[in-house]
Amino acid sequence: MPRRTSAPQVPYASLDNIGGASLAVRHLLERGRRRIAAVTGPPDLFEARERLDGYREALRGTGRRPIVALGDFTRASGAQAMQQLLEDDPALDAVFACSDLMAIGALRALRQAGRRVPEDVAVVGFDDIEAAAYTAPALTSVRSPMADQAIATVHLLLGLIEGGPRDPVVIPNELVVREST
Repeated sequence: MPRRTSAPQVPYASLDNIGGASLAVRHLLERGRRRIAAVTGPPDLFEARERLDGYREALRGTGRRPIVALGDFTRASGAQAMQQLLEDDPALDAVFACSDLMAIGALRALRQAGRRVPEDVAVVGFDDIEAAAYTAPALTSVRSPMADQAIATVHLLLGLIEGGPRDPVVIPNELVVREST
């Protein structure tokens, strides 16, 4: 019996976490931000790793070093990570949070530290949850089109049933610019 040399490819539909994070950080760079930190999620989560990769990719070649704090995709961890970032590097002028909940926590920590958003520190989140439009100031965020991902997944499953293509689908994101940048 012949041995398999590789596992069969399982089709999937995924959001472009790397591209979305890179888009957010490039936006901050275009706004003239010089010291951009990231609040990332747990390293064992695929989405967190990809979003951190996108952050690093956007900084590559700019002469700026990555400044990273660990969170867990909650508001509390975003606030705690932002406090740590401000202690470690008070000259920060922007932060990219790998989720909107962490960005909301960062907004709170910045306000408590007497920092104005976006004048002193610009903030961008990821996911564009409904609350992002209602924060003060309203949060700039990477919108993840979950409905498009669900539709693509259904098409992949139907294609599998019919014996069609099994290529992965990566869904692009868009940046929703609001008052926090």
